Amino acid sequence: MSHQTHPFHMVHPSPWPLTGAMAAMILTTGLTLWFHYNSYPALLLGLICTLLVMFQWWRDIVRESTFLGHHTPTVQKGLRLGMILFITSEIFFFLGFFWAFYHSSLSPTPELGGQWPPTGITPIDPFEVPLLNTAVLLASGVTVTWAHHSLMNANRVQTIHALTLTVLLGVYFTALQTMEYYEAPFTIADSTYGSTFFVATGFHGLHVIIGSIFLMTCLYRQVKYHFTSNHHFGFEAAAWYWHFVDMIWLFLYISIYWWGS
Repeated sequence: MSHQTHPFHMVHPSPWPLTGAMAAMILTTGLTLWFHYNSYPALLLGLICTLLVMFQWWRDIVRESTFLGHHTPTVQKGLRLGMILFITSEIFFFLGFFWAFYHSSLSPTPELGGQWPPTGITPIDPFEVPLLNTAVLLASGVTVTWAHHSLMNANRVQTIHALTLTVLLGVYFTALQTMEYYEAPFTIADSTYGSTFFVATGFHGLHVIIGSIFLMTCLYRQVKYHFTSNHHFGFEAAAWYWHFVDMIWLFLYISIYWWGS
């Protein structure tokens, strides 16, 4: 490392932003082809490219933070601010879905039968699988908080146990939501109700999958002794993201599953 007189990380040229953008383009093109023509080779190629870029980009960041010492307190402060702004943008992302839902449900048009749920739609019982999913996600919020406190207290074993439980609960949530989608009595094509339901809950489910991968990465890093009690922003970011996912689900459950049914 060359000597520098400032605490900032001057990132070396990296191929991953460009290759990541290309992989995202292939992925979205593959999704479009799958939706319209039931053709999935481009989708699989996009997924593989995206996963490869993710793995190699994260590998480089782990090296920079854990082994090269580039993530100084000043750099960590910038990363914290960046994560806060990212989560804020995600809140506004979901705000658009809630806006669409309440715009349609508070004043149903004649095309919807003048009622909500629209005529002919049988909603999912909010006190069956959705309530179980709510309990699962809230429990995962408890376990990730347990992991955070254990990490700050340098309790390695409890951190690993709590993170493992959190990942398992996240995977269980995804499995339950997959089953719910498979057995749903309506589809995304069934009026505004189906569109708002599947888009809002589907994007939340995607965020749960992303959060689970985030936490799996943190679990691997904890097993490899990458985190210390005072240097673990990677885990903090994952915990913040997971609490955000919990919060959005509570609003989804109350609005779409319970009130909307």
